[in-house]
Amino acid sequence: MINVLEQRRAQIHRKGESTAPLVCDRKSVAGSVTQRACAFCGSRVVLYPIADALHVVHGPIGCAAYNWDIRGALSSGPQLHRNSFSTDLQELEVIYGGEKKLKQSLGELIDHYRPKAAFVYSTCIVGVIGDDVEAVCRQVSREKGIDVIPVASEGFRGTKKTGYQAACEAAYKLVGTGDTSSIGPCGINILGDFNIAGESWLIRRYFEEAGIEVVATITGDGRVDDLRRCHGAKLNLVQCSGSMTHLAKLLERDHAIPMRRVSFFGIEDTAAALYEAAKFFDDPGVLERTQVLVNREVGRVYPELKRYRAILEGKKAALYVGGAFKAFSLVKALKLLGMKTVLAGTQTGSPEDYALLREICDDGTVIVDDSNPVELAKFILELDPDLFIGGVKERPIAYKLGVGFCDHNHERKIPLAGFEGMLHFAREVHASVMSPVWQFVPRRAARAVGQPTRTPPTPVNHPAHAPGDGGRPASIDGALHVNSED
Repeated sequence: MINVLEQRRAQIHRKGESTAPLVCDRKSVAGSVTQRACAFCGSRVVLYPIADALHVVHGPIGCAAYNWDIRGALSSGPQLHRNSFSTDLQELEVIYGGEKKLKQSLGELIDHYRPKAAFVYSTCIVGVIGDDVEAVCRQVSREKGIDVIPVASEGFRGTKKTGYQAACEAAYKLVGTGDTSSIGPCGINILGDFNIAGESWLIRRYFEEAGIEVVATITGDGRVDDLRRCHGAKLNLVQCSGSMTHLAKLLERDHAIPMRRVSFFGIEDTAAALYEAAKFFDDPGVLERTQVLVNREVGRVYPELKRYRAILEGKKAALYVGGAFKAFSLVKALKLLGMKTVLAGTQTGSPEDYALLREICDDGTVIVDDSNPVELAKFILELDPDLFIGGVKERPIAYKLGVGFCDHNHERKIPLAGFEGMLHFAREVHASVMSPVWQFVPRRAARAVGQPTRTPPTPVNHPAHAPGDGGRPASIDGALHVNSED
């Protein structure tokens, strides 16, 4: 029997049993080994995909190693972001200060790599010893003639969400310093896509075919000069609301650029995002091209999705992801595949996010905020899903409990966004759920032949710490029409 920590009960909701709002957006409870990362990690993964900038971690080498290359962001040009530079603070710097070492490191790196700009990330130890990182950055900026931007990302400042805000503040220092004269009347920024496995390239291609110019992807396959001129766009499309809403609000406040929350995961949400942008510009040609594109792409992938649905119908899935936007899209995508979501959780959801998640989930679905491995194991054993969707931290939980796993986080190598991405997702779900390996897992094998299942030993048992044919076209308002018999 795995119990939930009493202090966390308000952060767990079972649809149909309670109408009280789910408590969220607070610091993790003591005794709960949260799946969240620290503020430093949050800022690093947001800014890291800016490929022609220098990224320097001011702190011990372990901080730089901790999240080096975890975003998996691809670049169509410069690869400077793939390097993880650190000042590697030692005992002497901790005692006497690390400002001198930071200045020397920045000077050498800028002279050697000639970056467009540099970001300097403060870590916990820097916040403790009191290095004046901003002063060092200003001095180096004057001497080298490039923007050297401090990122206030000390890990203890808050949660991963705090790091997102610090990253937005840092990136915004570049905005408004570039020439916008070449930007056309139908220009957008895509915020919150990080080009995992090349997804920004897919999304950009859709918009360009529709006649909409993508001024900047922030920050997937990002460039410093694109950030400088992104204030010339007419619309911001925000996918990862947890990481990029703050930057979108700054652009709206200072440059009057409206924001729309969208998602490019799943055919329904991808179509809705394309139509959202097309309707905004009120251009008949853009609307027509968007409709042609959506009809063609849906018609191409939908027949194969139907074949997967016939096999996966009635299967159950659990998901625990970072941002709420991903959870929404995954619930919809799983429904399209005939699967039921029995567990839906996020690390950084807001009250509004969880209210929406409750609306789209079925009765009995467990909705959880800022969960921990023990809780996740408890719900996997209780709900007995066929598939667990998460990231690298959730993978061992799934495999230890004999459940198929689908990586929908930074480490994936296959694009899961857009129309192509939905097809890739369906294939991966099918391969994971229907793998013949499950015949060798007693619990899964027994269930497959209708025998009583046996619950395997739980990895943690400590109550004190347990916490029709062809595609259906999408309408102009973005709603995807699929006949019920399909």
